[in-house]
Amino acid sequence: MDLSMMIEAVVVLSSGLRLTLTLTILALATGFVISVPLAFVRAFARPALSLSVLAYTYVFRGTPMLVQLFLVYYGLGQIEAVRTSIFWVVLRDPFWCALLTFSLNSAAHTTEILCRGLQSVPKGMTEAAATLGLKRFQIARLVTFPIALRISLPAYGNEVVSMIKGSSLASTVTLLEVTGMARQMVSTTFAPYEIFIVAGAIYLLLTSVVVKAIRFLERHLATDGSRRQRRGSRLAPALPDAGVTTP
Repeated sequence: MDLSMMIEAVVVLSSGLRLTLTLTILALATGFVISVPLAFVRAFARPALSLSVLAYTYVFRGTPMLVQLFLVYYGLGQIEAVRTSIFWVVLRDPFWCALLTFSLNSAAHTTEILCRGLQSVPKGMTEAAATLGLKRFQIARLVTFPIALRISLPAYGNEVVSMIKGSSLASTVTLLEVTGMARQMVSTTFAPYEIFIVAGAIYLLLTSVVVKAIRFLERHLATDGSRRQRRGSRLAPALPDAGVTTP
């Protein structure tokens, strides 16, 4: 094992880390924004609308993301209507094709994750909110969604980790993120063993940081909830003793 080559690989592959993080963060953010309304439709809408969302999530969750990326990057360019439209300015760029594919894929997975969380919220909480006079949108924003998000956090953490690893597929459409830089370096140095070990270590470091952050957030939310319960019990007025009569 050539240690000098591994040190050089650390320096070279670090230059692709920015693109990896950019693709991952933008894809997760876009996918989350798309998935929130879709999750409510999937969980509470009429069967026709719910099934249409299910069809979307079923296709994107059931097919490899590499195939989806190839269909967007290579397939859309074969359609004359796409090449002559205003969208071709974006779709001819591999970065936007990768971002579009990753965002739609992440939205499909996140939709099902949030849907399960929404369906797990106890009905008693929403009914109690309704008795207080809150409207449906207020109940969804203030009660249902925060509770569902807390329930879905562990599963969503797995989606974040999967997207970090899935971002390596961007190298197949000429993008030079970490894996793309590794492939380019291997083609010039012919040292795949050392270089891909470094690439794997970089991805392992990123996923480890995400796992630690998700676990910290879970503990923080659990502790915050228990603190609020204790604070509420201390501030609650004491009930009068059943054996004491008042005049």
